[in-house]
Amino acid sequence: MLKLPITEIFSSIQGEGPYVGVRQIFLRLPNCNLNCPYCDTNTSIPPQFRMEADSGTQLFKQFDNPVPIDKLLALIETYDVNLHHSLSITGGEPLLWVKELKVLLPLLRDKGFKIYLETNGTLPEQLLEVLPWVDIISMDIKLPFDGQVFWDVHEFFLRYSLQKEVFIKLVVQEDTSLINLHIARDLIARVDPLIQTILQPVTPTHGIKAPKPDQLLKWQSFFLEKLRNIRVIPQTHVFMGQL
Repeated sequence: MLKLPITEIFSSIQGEGPYVGVRQIFLRLPNCNLNCPYCDTNTSIPPQFRMEADSGTQLFKQFDNPVPIDKLLALIETYDVNLHHSLSITGGEPLLWVKELKVLLPLLRDKGFKIYLETNGTLPEQLLEVLPWVDIISMDIKLPFDGQVFWDVHEFFLRYSLQKEVFIKLVVQEDTSLINLHIARDLIARVDPLIQTILQPVTPTHGIKAPKPDQLLKWQSFFLEKLRNIRVIPQTHVFMGQL
């Protein structure tokens, strides 16, 4: 039986993007192909993964990693599918586990779970392998850092994503370059100016500062020159005390 390593499983409130406030099951997978400077998530593979016993208590049961797909499915099924808007596959970068997801996602869909994929938008070929079983794509656009540039691969990924419901998250900080915002805006406009785009002010970490209020307003106006659906939404789960 195929096995998949897990970081954690829990039920909580979505804290980012246009679905902020809905109830979701979160299935967090380890490993990532990027090392974003503002990342606050441990992406290493733990010897055991944790699953919250009762939602909101932050009391966890521990299970050995990796877990067989059939056992993982049974654990997820302990959550009431009717209570939850969808199941968020998050990370790390979930598309690093495409072989396992191609087995797991059809089983989840058969059980009535809607699949919400959170991804850094840099693995377009892997996306195509699981796209038939995905309902909603939350795609990051990563601005350049440490000499790494992602514009071309993001455009491929976004064009493939149009087969499903997709929205974009763009994390911005105080020293974000207007040049990079210009490139990001024009990339989205080339693909489809109606794609919902979220400017997400960074949660301060590692000395990185959040944008000032006037910056966010100016940037939103700048994006609205070419795009039709731009929102500014912070990480609300942070100040709600949710996982």
